[in-house]
Amino acid sequence: MNVEPLLDALGLQEDAARTMADDLRTQIEELHGRLREAETHLEHLVITRKTVTALADRLPAVPPALPEHPDYPRILAVFNDATGPLRARDLCEALDHELLPKNIEGTRAKLKRLVKLGILTEIDTGSFARTQ
Repeated sequence: MNVEPLLDALGLQEDAARTMADDLRTQIEELHGRLREAETHLEHLVITRKTVTALADRLPAVPPALPEHPDYPRILAVFNDATGPLRARDLCEALDHELLPKNIEGTRAKLKRLVKLGILTEIDTGSFARTQ
C-alpha cells in the first residue's frame, strides 16, 4: 500500500490547520488590543462621571425659567411680600384682578404651574407659599 498520497493529504490538512491557528492568534491579538482600548475608555468615562458628579454639587442651583406671561413675576412679587400662605382669591385681590371665577381659576392654574416648577409649594389644598 502506498501511504504517500495519505501523507500528502495529511500535510495539506496540517498546513491549513496551522494557517487557521495563525489567523486566529492574530485575531485574538487584535481583539485583546481592542479590549484594552475599550477598558481604558470605560475607565476614563467612570472617572469623568465621578468628576462631574463631584463638581455638580458645587454648581449654584439654576432657578427654573418662568413661563412667559406677565402675571408670573407679579405673582412672585406678591409672594415675596407675603407673610404667610396665599390662596388664588387672595392673589387675585393683590393683583387687582376682578374676583370672577375664571380669573380665580386661571390664577390657581398659574400657582399650580409654579408648584410643578418647584418655586411655590402647596401647603394645604388651595393654599400656596414660597418654597424655602
